[in-house]
Amino acid sequence: MSEAPPRQDASVGSALVAGSALQPAPPFVRGRLSFLTARWQHLCLFNYPVEPDRLTPLLPPGLSLDIRDGSAWLSLVAFDFLDTRVLGVGWPWHRCFPEINLRFYVREGDTRGVCFVREYVPRRLIAWIARALYNEPYVHAPMASQVQAQGDQLSVAHQLKLPSGTQRLQVRADLQALADAEDSTAHFFKEHSWGYGQTRAGNLLRYEVRHTIWETHRVRSHSLDWDWGAAYGPDWRFLDACTPASVFLAAGSTVRVSPWLSPAPAGLSP
Repeated sequence: MSEAPPRQDASVGSALVAGSALQPAPPFVRGRLSFLTARWQHLCLFNYPVEPDRLTPLLPPGLSLDIRDGSAWLSLVAFDFLDTRVLGVGWPWHRCFPEINLRFYVREGDTRGVCFVREYVPRRLIAWIARALYNEPYVHAPMASQVQAQGDQLSVAHQLKLPSGTQRLQVRADLQALADAEDSTAHFFKEHSWGYGQTRAGNLLRYEVRHTIWETHRVRSHSLDWDWGAAYGPDWRFLDACTPASVFLAAGSTVRVSPWLSPAPAGLSP
């Protein structure tokens, strides 16, 4: 029997399922301002190996690509923001919404992180703030997500509506989430504490994302109906002919996001 949705939003449906109640946020760390707190839930990751030459021009200064099995990696990631607060304030109609991003994996010395090609959200104000304050590649578009639990199965679906048509993805997985080994492929794609970007002046921008290690739901099946050129531009049309090397569904958790600017904070590898 399907779980009744305890939270509804114009863009997020059936957002919470059994065993996924909101958790207390990680404690504040002295000296670190958490610009954003939220719960990131049910993260679908479609992962693609790509030639490093395709991503090298997108690298912010001082970073290198994180190579695994001889390839650079790109992930299409779809998930739900829940209980979102900016500087501790939850803005009406801006607390629960989906996001779909295209990201790739980088290193700053020994520190692993991610950079973004584009990030879609359904809230115009959120996209504007991210672009204006942090030069992040956010774009506003109509979106919807749905999470359903039935028996021992969890189903997660997302839609992104573009002028060229509606993009769709779906993942079906075990309802129970389990821990992954630190040397597993799933751990490589889902566990990163640092995001990177570039300011309009060309300087490296860092932000720390603090959360507990995410468990994953074993994926049973998945589908992807995606026009890569329409969503990300002609340089990405080559992905129309590609199938993901792996697909994961991470349970997610409460997160805290803290921006840093250069130079690197103490303790971060140069």
